[in-house]
Parts: sequence; structure tokens; C-alpha cells
Amino acid sequence: MKKKVGIRFKAGGKIYDFSCGAFVLNVGDQVIVESEKGLGLGTVETPPELIDEAGKPGKPLKNVFRKANEKDLSQVEQNMALEREAHAFCMKSIKKLGLKMNLFSVESTFDASRLTFFFTADARVDFRQLVKILVNRFKVRIEMRQVGIRNQAKMCGGLGRCGRAFCCSSFMEKFEPVSIRMAKQQGLSLNPTKISGQCGRLMCCLTFENETYRQLKQGFPKIGKVVTTKNGPGKVTRHNVICNRLTVRLVEGGDVEISLDDIVNDRR
Repeated sequence: MKKKVGIRFKAGGKIYDFSCGAFVLNVGDQVIVESEKGLGLGTVETPPELIDEAGKPGKPLKNVFRKANEKDLSQVEQNMALEREAHAFCMKSIKKLGLKMNLFSVESTFDASRLTFFFTADARVDFRQLVKILVNRFKVRIEMRQVGIRNQAKMCGGLGRCGRAFCCSSFMEKFEPVSIRMAKQQGLSLNPTKISGQCGRLMCCLTFENETYRQLKQGFPKIGKVVTTKNGPGKVTRHNVICNRLTVRLVEGGDVEISLDDIVNDRR
């Protein structure tokens, strides 16, 4: 039986399983692994565990090549310097060519044989001339990758309106669908500036509590429905599902906030 270990290549990125072979690894160890793009440096995120490959068809796990040493860490620092240089040079070239694109990140493979340039744009960009300039300057394989605004926020990171690091860049491995219905479900203001993240899209955290609100609301009369309370009949105008309370506008006038248990009759 073999042991597998979970490796993450960058903060907030997906965790991939690798075969740890004979290495004794602990969470937090930096290792060199065999990836589809060659050797890469990652961090152990989940401890080793035994796996039974019998009867489980599929691609075999790639191996942990070795634990990272001082030379490897030095290589990473050199790669980071190359990425900064490539970013600055590419920005100048984009401006010179008059391309309508927003370059925000450059990533180098561990062996510095490939540079990937990440950018956003409102439309497709003809970057063929730009690639020729970059190849001539750095003498390595160049890849241009256009991504969405959410991916830009995930890669760049930052602080949300809550004061904490972006969910997408700190722990989310993939984006879940977010809709305006979720904001309505949670009784939030529908002002776009209040329910949108720094990326300009609906906040990902709207999905976190949506299922809880949906379940809690099943026992509540709908907004606009007529109910009978101890103070008389009225229409439901607001829910406070967390406190198990709701606001009713009485027929005789005035609003009252009552407990869900105080409803005498719900004429739904």
C-alpha cells in the first residue's frame, strides 16, 4: 500500500494528491514534486495517509521528488525576481503597442523555462506581437492567459469589507454560483455597492449561509401574507430568522415585532 499527501502550490489554491513514497512528511513541509509542467515547489497541507490502489482505475499519483533544500528556495527567489522583471517589461510593451489589457500577474515555472502572463480584458486581445517581443527578451516559452475578474481577485488577494482577507484567496478552492436571490433570502440590502466584493461581483460569502437561511425560513409565513396575532390581524413585512421573529403591520395601524410562536393563525 502507498501513502498519499496533499500538496498546495499557492495560497488559496487547490490541494493535489501526490504519492509521498519513502519520505516522512509533515504539514508545512516544502517539497519538490513532479507536475505536468515539470518540477514544482509546493507545501504539504494534509498529512500522509494510506491508500489502497487495488481496484481503483485511473491515473497513478505523481511522486514527491524530494524535500526542498536551500538551493531550491534560492531558485524560488530568483524566479520571483524574474517575475518582477518580466511584469515591468511586459507593462512597458503593452503600453508601447497600445493593447487594451490589464496585466496583473506573472508566474514562472520552477525551472524558469516558461513564463505565464495573466491579464484581464473587456474583449479578445491580439497579443501575437507582444509574445514575439517577450520571447526575444527572455528566451523562454511564453504563455498569455486571459482570466475573469474573480480569478484576478483570487490571485492578487486583498481585504474585503469585513476587514479580513478575501475568502477566494485564503481558503476557497473554487468559485460557487452566486445570485441576487441569495441576498434577498438573507434580507440584505440590494444596493450593489453593499453586496459586491472588491472584484465588482456579488460577494462569495453570500453562499456560505444561504442554505441555513433557506431552512430557517421554511417555518415563516411569506412576506405580504396575512396572519393573526395577539394584537390583531396584519401583514408580514419583515423576517428576522436568526432571532425567530418577524414584523407585522397591523390592520388597525402600526408595526409590531413578534415571535414566530406568537402567531395565532396563519392564513396562507
